[in-house]
Amino acid sequence: MEPRGAAAAHDPATGQFTLHASSGVGVVMMRDQLAATLGADPGLVRVVAPPNVGGNFGTRNALYPEFVVLALAARQIGRPVKHIAERTESFLSDYQGRDLEIEAELALDAEGNFLAFRSTNTANVGAHTVSYVPLNKGAQLMTSLYRVPAASVVARAVMTNTPPTIPYRSAGRPEAMYAIERMIDLAAREHGFDRIDLRRRNMIPARDQPYRNPFGVTYDNGAYEAVMQRALDLADWNGFEERRAEARTRGRCRGIGFGNYIEGTSGIPHERAEIAIDGSAESVDVIVGTQDTGQGHETAFSQLVGGLLGVPPETVRIRTGDTDFVTAGGGSHSGRSLRFASIVFQQASDVIILRARSVLAAISGRPLEEIAFADGLFHVTGTNRVATLFELARHGEDGSGLPEALRGPFRAAADAVTPGLAFPYGAAVCEIEIDPETGEWVIERYTSVDDVGRALNPMIVHGQTHGGIVQGAGQALLEWSRFDDDTGQALSATMMDYALARASDFPSFETDLSEVPSVNHPMGFRPGGEGGTTPALGVTINAVLDALAHLGVRHVEMPATPMRIWQAIQDARAGRTQSEGEDH
Repeated sequence: MEPRGAAAAHDPATGQFTLHASSGVGVVMMRDQLAATLGADPGLVRVVAPPNVGGNFGTRNALYPEFVVLALAARQIGRPVKHIAERTESFLSDYQGRDLEIEAELALDAEGNFLAFRSTNTANVGAHTVSYVPLNKGAQLMTSLYRVPAASVVARAVMTNTPPTIPYRSAGRPEAMYAIERMIDLAAREHGFDRIDLRRRNMIPARDQPYRNPFGVTYDNGAYEAVMQRALDLADWNGFEERRAEARTRGRCRGIGFGNYIEGTSGIPHERAEIAIDGSAESVDVIVGTQDTGQGHETAFSQLVGGLLGVPPETVRIRTGDTDFVTAGGGSHSGRSLRFASIVFQQASDVIILRARSVLAAISGRPLEEIAFADGLFHVTGTNRVATLFELARHGEDGSGLPEALRGPFRAAADAVTPGLAFPYGAAVCEIEIDPETGEWVIERYTSVDDVGRALNPMIVHGQTHGGIVQGAGQALLEWSRFDDDTGQALSATMMDYALARASDFPSFETDLSEVPSVNHPMGFRPGGEGGTTPALGVTINAVLDALAHLGVRHVEMPATPMRIWQAIQDARAGRTQSEGEDH
């Protein structure tokens, strides 16, 4: 919510630059980019990004020009310099979210089997190019969870006189899911298919997994149809027509929308973790290259490392966001944080566990093979002798009676590059009521079922899903960055002009988790921070159109504001009246 801010300082004695800035992409990348721009040695550039800066979602995942200017100004005037953007300045200069136009076609046979898909995706990258990621990621997933024998996508970018666009929560995938899910609803309505049966008929079955889609992307595994059915059951899909009929007695139009989704998350594949055990203080210090911008890393990562090492989570301290001690890592974007951090946490923990077993073997005079680790304790097999990690770490710190190689503090580092994509998936249902006289809408129910593989902390995942739903439905119904068609002048440059979604715009959500472990991850994890957003555009607009279909409304462009809905109703009524007049 808060505007972008940064502060820079320069030490003339050492030549070091220090930049404090909110960032999600990670301090290491920002340091390297800033150093390259300044022409400075990366060792003379320090970047600090404090945790919990109030959200990221992509907008902060870049080196903004003023960050460089601040550093240069600090060097020139010999004192620290800061910049805090005003709200209007942020609206005019922040890298913005989705701006994609899609022209799509879906071919079906008489039974409803999908035969082919074709689209042209035209992305506005703004006045200068920052990223092609949303365009690319959306294009490679245009057929979603459905079997489509042949598909073609033309992906192209255009430059305009608007602010640049950048990956925004679930970059490119919500637009792709919106297109295919809207096409399926249109096909069902125009050709007499049941919209759920049409999806079910064409969904990728378990027997075909792993599945290579028409664009060469191979999905891993999942219970796609089971998740779909779970969402329908939770939303009471079969009972909807009674609710629709009741709404019409009150003069309201009630609609229900459904959509499946899949994501292809990637992100910078390089991650590093360092773990240090302090036996005396009974604490664990963890340094990792991801970035906490409010996702709950401190809680979830402490749980994970504590479980791997057999120590209480409250003894684990997670440290991020400062290149003084973070030497490598990719930050937080594209759902990469837990996916990649868990791998290096496990690798570093394995080294620590082996070290502890070796120490116990040495002090007990038993071979390493007879030292086991289970339930947080190290056991000497066949005896009742046990020790905790912290007790063995103290032996290592003391060093007495140990071989030279086992003396000293318990420390380990792991550095890994993990290429490839991860594939969270799920389904959502939106139920909405509309006043046909004003176009005013009310979301009455919203249901989401998401498969994140193994849910490390379900409460955090549910919280992420709730926020994601609001961002997606907010885009579908409210949020609109408007520019004058002729001049490019921003017409929504304050919170008075931009309708930001609020808690009062939404009901309590019904969310559920499916936990089918991913075969692409050693611990079964799939990303879980973006799934709420990914289906929300298509699901919400499908609900709007289902509510208005009996009035002859076929489509409403996003954001489906009350004014746009009202106008669509008037246009449909005028068209119907005109045709009826011609018949007579």
